[in-house]
Amino acid sequence: MMITAETPVKFDRKKHKDSTLLEIYVNILKPRMIEEKMLLLLRQGKIAKWFSGIGQEAISVGVTSALENDEYILPMHRNLGVFTTRQIPFNRLFSQFQGKPGGFTQGRDRSFHFGTNEFKIVGMISHLGPQLGVADGIALANKLKQDKKVTVVFSGDGGASEGDFHESINTAAVWNLPVIFIIENNGYGLSTPSNEQFKCKSFADKAIGYGIEGLSIDGNNVLKVFETIKNLAESIRENPRPVILECVTFRMRGHEEASGTKYVPKELFDVWGRKDPVNTYEKFLINEGVLTEDLIEKIRLEIKQDIDAGLEIAFAEQNPKPDTEKEIKEIFKPFTVFDTMPTNASKTNLRFIDAISQALKMSMQKHTNLVLMGQDIADYGGVFKITEGFVEQFGKERVRNTPLCESAILGAGFGLSINGHKAMVEMQFADFVSEGITQIVNNLAKSHYRWGQHADVVVRMPTGAAVAAGPFHSQSNEAWFFKTPGLKIAYPAFPSDAKGLLLTAFEDPNPVMFFEHKALYRSINEDVPDDYYTIPFGKARLVNEGNDLTIVTYGLGVHWAIEALNENADLSADLIDLRTLAPLDVETIYSSVKKTGRVIVMHEDTLTGGIAGEIAALISENCFDYLDAPVMREGSLDTPVPMNVDLENNFLPKDRFKQKLIKLWKY
Repeated sequence: MMITAETPVKFDRKKHKDSTLLEIYVNILKPRMIEEKMLLLLRQGKIAKWFSGIGQEAISVGVTSALENDEYILPMHRNLGVFTTRQIPFNRLFSQFQGKPGGFTQGRDRSFHFGTNEFKIVGMISHLGPQLGVADGIALANKLKQDKKVTVVFSGDGGASEGDFHESINTAAVWNLPVIFIIENNGYGLSTPSNEQFKCKSFADKAIGYGIEGLSIDGNNVLKVFETIKNLAESIRENPRPVILECVTFRMRGHEEASGTKYVPKELFDVWGRKDPVNTYEKFLINEGVLTEDLIEKIRLEIKQDIDAGLEIAFAEQNPKPDTEKEIKEIFKPFTVFDTMPTNASKTNLRFIDAISQALKMSMQKHTNLVLMGQDIADYGGVFKITEGFVEQFGKERVRNTPLCESAILGAGFGLSINGHKAMVEMQFADFVSEGITQIVNNLAKSHYRWGQHADVVVRMPTGAAVAAGPFHSQSNEAWFFKTPGLKIAYPAFPSDAKGLLLTAFEDPNPVMFFEHKALYRSINEDVPDDYYTIPFGKARLVNEGNDLTIVTYGLGVHWAIEALNENADLSADLIDLRTLAPLDVETIYSSVKKTGRVIVMHEDTLTGGIAGEIAALISENCFDYLDAPVMREGSLDTPVPMNVDLENNFLPKDRFKQKLIKLWKY
């Protein structure tokens, strides 16, 4: 049946006990009464903003009531009923809304932009779509643990237009993940009506294209939602698979209160007002003899008292006091790694690529909850053959080929971390990370700071030029992430560092961007310890010592600098290989510059906006009194990377660096 505004709400109690029906009533009344109070406080200027879910409560409450308490739900703006049905104390919710310390984000985020593993809820970010991929990861962890759990994730009809929607459902379908994708179809994406958002008649029809099941139900019928989710969940727990569930409903208030509702035809409010999910359910229960007017009054009084008590606690709380040290400290989950030396002295001469592969293999052996994900990394072994043979050793559950869905897979990495796993996501080429950048800079990077949830994800980034691969397979994009608080960045230049730093990256519970220069994969080799060992992040490598000047660089730039020093035997220089860009070893840089008085910073990235500029500024600010020459820097031309070898050589900074190095030496 096609659900429309004219479809009447028809309840069928079936075999539900009075106690079950009554519990659902209390649960659907709570968010309505809280909202009514919040709207009053908004008009009084006591709260600043509110996203209303009035008219849509049956979906949140029906879904949450039907699930087990240890099954994850990923809600949206209008799903207050998820939080209240999970019995989150009102004072904590109200503190969250007010940005008070008693909430879940210590004032660092607002409304429902938070998660809590205690209540198995993972809140949204403003970008709407990314949480769908996170749900995939949570569900994948459930499937790997074989614990027969369902994950439910919400989207609005507007949010279903985003690419994350397609990527996440496609990935869930291919992997048979136990996820229910709920689409709350309320007819509008903010002010944009459905006919300007999509052409399909029902979102259930979209399931056909993914080869999965799709259902459409009356989202204002709380019993229908409850029964549908309960039946689906019982089936999916035994037979893991994704399902799209469209819940047709209507939003009786604005997108948020400031936006109003002038864009909505008045007759829609009249029609949907008669389908109000709270009022219609209440009348049904009265007719069934489950509710009486006296009982309604008693329930409302108890809820009102709970709301008032929660507000009193929240309003009495002091605002969080700014503490710069605390703010910086809590960007990352605390983690300390020391130099873990090999237990024996045996070494093997390895290429850079072999060292990466060996570190991956050792990490898979040590961390049995580590899952590798990437395009073509399973049977094929990846385009660079780094994971060749891994499937035979670790199986396809842990070494997973992915669809071309970078955002969904990065989100899945975060979901795996939330649900107790470690994840590696390989970008086939670093250039392709732009397809999933929201997941990295807004989910992975911000989650611990926002609500204390670490993101135990390593993103491997085959990067760089000098391989005649052109504009889309050669970019140096580490600066995209260097400016984002909450990410760690490793960029080794030698096989031994590649192994030790990658082993550290998998020990670290925080998100790590791990850059591997493609031109180094098979061009350099080094004696690498055979055993397991780690190298701390934020500790540079002094490749060469001298007194004339300091060279600061990383990646392929280190080898260009070595070549330049070999060509100028009389030049005595400190050559600092940064190894990690975040954290940055400023102590080693400052110490060297104070010794030599001259410094040049070089990177392969385009010159403007690159990391060398930031390092140069730090040196000027902190070592000015010790300088005997201007701080110099060099990088690639401010153009895309050309494919032709001669053009590429001209683009890269190698020759210009050598010229500027001599100029600095003779200054």
